[in-house]
Parts: sequence; structure tokens; C-alpha cells
Amino acid sequence: MDLQPRGHEKIVRLMAKGVDIPNPLSLDIGDEVDIDRISGDGVVIHAGCRIRGAKTVISAGCALGAEGPVALDDCWLGPRVELKGGYFKRSVFLEKANMGLGAQVREACLLEEEANGAHCVGLKQTILLPFVTLGSLINLCDCLMSGGTSRKDHSEVGSSYIHFNYTPDGDKTTPSLFGDVPRGVMLDRPPIFLGGQGGAVGPVRVEYGTVVAAGSVLRHDVTEENQLVFASPPQSFTHERKPHTYRNLARMVRNNVVYLANLVALEQWYRAVRRPFFARQELGDLVYQGALETLAAAREERTKRLIALASKVPHTHETGAGLSACVDDLCALYEITEGLPDGHGFLEMMRPEEAAARGNYLETVQGLAPATRDAGVEWLAQVVETLCARADDVLASTNLLD
Repeated sequence: MDLQPRGHEKIVRLMAKGVDIPNPLSLDIGDEVDIDRISGDGVVIHAGCRIRGAKTVISAGCALGAEGPVALDDCWLGPRVELKGGYFKRSVFLEKANMGLGAQVREACLLEEEANGAHCVGLKQTILLPFVTLGSLINLCDCLMSGGTSRKDHSEVGSSYIHFNYTPDGDKTTPSLFGDVPRGVMLDRPPIFLGGQGGAVGPVRVEYGTVVAAGSVLRHDVTEENQLVFASPPQSFTHERKPHTYRNLARMVRNNVVYLANLVALEQWYRAVRRPFFARQELGDLVYQGALETLAAAREERTKRLIALASKVPHTHETGAGLSACVDDLCALYEITEGLPDGHGFLEMMRPEEAAARGNYLETVQGLAPATRDAGVEWLAQVVETLCARADDVLASTNLLD
């Protein structure tokens, strides 16, 4: 009987290159894992962990399984990431991001620097910009959250919060924006607070500085900054249900259009600004490629869900036929970067290559001069506005803009 763990030879080689594996006989490494994509500098892999995926990257200083076994499958981990226990698949974690015991992070999640969650957090198709903090017993799927300036001043989601991303008609065209990309990447906006024992019915858009009271279920957009929102439960009633009515179809489509435009803006930011900062990190180029793959997967998910919605509405909504006829052209907009603002003025002011040589990403962004920061916001906002205007042109024949 062979009592050696799966991947025994790879475990021996990892230990030889400096990885701290306190209980090597309990580790399980897939045949497809490339150990050249695992740093030997300060990495700790605790007992019971399972590592899978040819694309998996584990950068310097990462720690897996401090609170319980970790199953890692095709994930990209930047420096000093801590995944304390749970299941993590096809997602990206940037420097010092961390998740507590019992996490389940599924496909197309991107947690930027120092974003974090406590125990029993479930994520899928979710993007958290730096410092965003999640409490315990949370389920967030199909959303993007930003806001805050530091680990002491950050957007937060209270414990036992749910983003409701699945409708009674079986639709998932429900992505929500808590904050946005053009202002969120500058790390200077007021934080957003979503109180515990609550939820949001996607798709919603929520502005910076918003505080949603604990126990509230948010069902509408909050379009002004610095609002206190208390959403009382609706009155009890029983009424005949009419499937596929889509009374809020225009708003649903609009919020999807805006969400997709923000994904494109974030990708433009990564390509033009963030790349040289990744290049200075060991294995950083691989993590950068993982981030681009994740953003592409997020776009693909959103367009797939829009197309699925459009296939349902032609016979149940007065504008449904128009949406069905143009949805392919609408979704194609987000694959085309020609003609989008290139941020030349901002990039001349910031000079990312030179900035990356002087300091890390967070310090650089936090230290931008106000005029430079404003130029960056204007560039990315123009990317969003350009894509939304193109979408309006495509949707002009559908009556959804009326």
C-alpha cells in the first residue's frame, strides 16, 4: 500500500524551495499543478489542504489553511494572501486579501488589495475593490463594491447579508453596483455600509456614503451620495402572480448596461495603470493575466444573462421583441475597445511605469495629486459614458429608453 500523498514529489520539491508545510502527509497536490507558479518565499500550507489547477499561482507570503483545510482550484494569489479555510475556485486575490474559515469563493471573483471576509462567506462573480470588508454569514453574487480610503475607513457589509441575484422567473440579469469603478479606483470616496441581517434585490446601484440600516432589504437605486436608508418590509398581501411580466425591464437593462461599462473601465485601468505594479512582484505577471481572465469571465457572464433574458421577453413584454432583436449587437459593444477614451492626459500625469518603480500600488494611488486623480476619474467616467451612449443607440428602437 502506497501511503504517500498525491503529489508527493511536488511536495518534496516545494519544501526544498522553502515552502513551510507542517504536515506534508496531509497535503494533496494535483498532477496538473505547476510548482514553478508557487513561490518558496514565506509561503505556508497547513494540514489538509488540496491544491488543483494548472493556472494556480501562490505568491510570496501566502498562507493557506490556518483555521481549517483549504481547497484551491485554479486561483491566482498575490503576495501575502491569507485563505484561512474553505473552497476557492477560478478567482483572484491581490496583496493581503484574506478570507476566514468556511468561505466558498466560486468563479470570477476578484478581491483587490486588503479586501477581506470573516467566516462563512459565499462569493461568486463578485469584485471587491481595496479594503472592502465583509462580515460573517454573507452571500454575495453578481456585484461590485468599492468605497473607502484605507483599512480604517472602508466599505463594509454586515453579517448575515444577502445579495438576491436570482428572480422568481429564473433570471440572473441582476448585477449590482455598490459604488463604481471610475471613482472607486482612486481610493478617496466615502465608504458604503450595508447593515447586517439585510439584503439587496439586484440589480441596484448605490452611491458612495450610503448607509443602509440593519435589517433592510434594498429594492431600489440610491442615486445620491451620503444617504441613510431604512427600508421597511412591504405590507402583507396575496395577489395573482403573472410570470415574466418584467415591469421594471427598462431599469433592469439599464443597470446591466452600466455594470458592463464599469467592467470595461476596470479592465482599461488594469491594462494602462496596474500592469507595471504587477510586473515588479514575483509571479506578478501571472496574477495580472489571471485578473484579465477574471474580468473577461465577468463580462461573458453578464452578456450571457442578458441574452437569456432577451429570449424570454418577446411574448410577455411590449418592448421585448425589440430587445430580443438587438441584444446581440448590445452585448458585442463590450468586446470593442476601439474609439474608447485612452486616458492619455491622465497617464502623462501619473506615469505608471515610473510610479511603479517608486512604490507599491496602494501608496501610489493614495498619493496622487488631486488634479491627477480628477483626470483619472474623468477618463474612466468617459469610458463608461461612451459605452452607455453606444448602448442607447442600439436600444433606441426598443422603447426601453422612453
